[in-house]
Amino acid sequence: MSVRLILLLSHALFALGVYGVLTRRHAIGLLLSIELILNAAALNFVLFSRAFGHVEAQAFALFIIALAACEAVVGLAIVIGLARHAHTVFADQVDLLKG
Repeated sequence: MSVRLILLLSHALFALGVYGVLTRRHAIGLLLSIELILNAAALNFVLFSRAFGHVEAQAFALFIIALAACEAVVGLAIVIGLARHAHTVFADQVDLLKG
């Protein structure tokens, strides 16, 4: 595949993730949008690693994948806790941290 095509795909994934973060109310949708953003960044690192021959970028991509997995686990634990305590998973209805 062409470098430009993969770069365009990465930009589209990133834009879709940002759109999801800005428009979603549901906490699971927010987590999925953040995953899209992280996957777009990892795809960029792999693309530039392949294009320019820097192996260090692939190590960054593996770090991003591990970070995305940790984010998913912690985020889902928080969502389950909110669903049990506040009986909602909508981000704009949760005001548990207000004093």
